[in-house]
Amino acid sequence: MRGSITIVGASLAGLRAAETLRRDGFEGAIRLVGDEPHLPYDRPPLSKQLLAGDWDVDRTLLTPPQKLEPLDLDLYLGARATGLDVAARELEVDGVSEPYDGLLIATGARCRILPGTEGMAGVHTLRSLDDSLAIRDALDGGASRLVVVGAGFIGAEVASVAVGRGVAVTMVEALSAPFGRVLGEEMGAVVADVHSAHGVDLRCGVGVAGVSGGPGDLEVELSDGSVVGADLVVVGIGVVPNTDWLEGSGLTLDDGIVCDGTCLAAPHVTAAGDVARWTDPRTGVPLRVEHWDNAVEQGRHAARRLLTTDEEAEAYTPVPWFWSDQYDRKIQLAGHPGPGDEVRVVQGDTAGHRFTAFYGNGGRLTAVLGMNRPRHVMQGKLLLEAGATWDEALEAAAGWG
Repeated sequence: MRGSITIVGASLAGLRAAETLRRDGFEGAIRLVGDEPHLPYDRPPLSKQLLAGDWDVDRTLLTPPQKLEPLDLDLYLGARATGLDVAARELEVDGVSEPYDGLLIATGARCRILPGTEGMAGVHTLRSLDDSLAIRDALDGGASRLVVVGAGFIGAEVASVAVGRGVAVTMVEALSAPFGRVLGEEMGAVVADVHSAHGVDLRCGVGVAGVSGGPGDLEVELSDGSVVGADLVVVGIGVVPNTDWLEGSGLTLDDGIVCDGTCLAAPHVTAAGDVARWTDPRTGVPLRVEHWDNAVEQGRHAARRLLTTDEEAEAYTPVPWFWSDQYDRKIQLAGHPGPGDEVRVVQGDTAGHRFTAFYGNGGRLTAVLGMNRPRHVMQGKLLLEAGATWDEALEAAAGWG
């Protein structure tokens, strides 16, 4: 492609896309538009090292400023994409329309808000750098009672950090177990045991009816009628893809930007990261993956798709994986476990919180879960990439030391 490429989203996916374009020889202008004033930063440390106070802000940057210079990017930070006309090939930024030759959208997602708490002092979500610093400031300021709403990735990691800082934590989860939708009830119960062992007051199968008060004097009313006092509340109940600005653009929107199997959303338009939705060629299942590794790989793939013809384009066929650091446990999952999968521990034991488990369905291996077993998860990921059967996977695991 000649001309210029605009990337909307100064994110992990957006930056890796820009790097890929330059690495693959694209010499045209690259405009990187981001709605935050910060240089692109890494999100996993926000609920871990930065929140704990172990890192300063500069360590979260994905690329130091001096290493951005060779990319020769036109940076538009603190600028918001406000509209798109695919037919006219025009992007609107802060109300001003400009033409594009190629467009990559990596606008990510935003946190769901607990009803009735929007703008309430002392109640936070955690998605951005500023969010993390605000929660850290509250903890530094003496908050000693934390209620975490939602026992997913963000909630569980915030709880872990807070316990490490001596804070009393109550974690509220509407499902019967943490990570229940992702790991299933059996493995979710193991994660629950990890948190309970570290003193977290875990309340599963209960929702939040309302929050009242202010910082240092909050009351969280639960659906079972109980009330939990808190100095600080952090809400982690999932995210919504940032596609509102694309209404009427000509793109297909359905829980994200709908792409084909090559990450193409429309002629000359691709999408990557949390905002992209595509059908997995391996399974035929529509996916929108919110993991760090997918943002990296899909950002690269979507960038290359802009430089290739339809005939040359390759399908995007990742085996996604993620990790979550909670206390002294590293939880990793590769693949796509489903609600009807068989789950079998193939190495270690769940009681000791150090094990490897396989998920399988229809005679195929579907996912690999590890707790403090990073080598096994990577070996399992290779099995998933190879399309291993259930029996082949079990045989391979029997030989792991």
